[in-house]
Amino acid sequence: MPTIGVSRSVRAIAFVFALLAASCSDPLALANIQVGRSLNIDNSVAAPTTTFKPGETVYVSIHTTSRGKGTIGVRWKYRDKVIDEPTKQVSTDGAKATEFHLVNSSGFPAGDYSVDVLIDGQLVGSRAFNVQ
Repeated sequence: MPTIGVSRSVRAIAFVFALLAASCSDPLALANIQVGRSLNIDNSVAAPTTTFKPGETVYVSIHTTSRGKGTIGVRWKYRDKVIDEPTKQVSTDGAKATEFHLVNSSGFPAGDYSVDVLIDGQLVGSRAFNVQ
């Protein structure tokens, strides 16, 4: 029986330390936003551009600074109409690039698009691009 009590105590202590570690995490901070057709291995954009063809995939790379934890989201828009709003949970011990991409298998209509970037639900930047 004492073994069970010790096991519960160890789990309780581990849980408290996990909560403290999570609460001490810094929020993510934006460094840069890149838009382009392809990514490097580190999720940065290989060649930034703002002009795309209808059948191309559009990538956005959100660069954050230093250590932090939070939710990064993007709001893809076509002529101010929201077409997608994905999010990702991010936890990092240093600078990091987080990627999102937009694909339309039947091709994007020509026109003006934008992508808003949100960190923990707060708008931190936007990039405009167009499809020709």
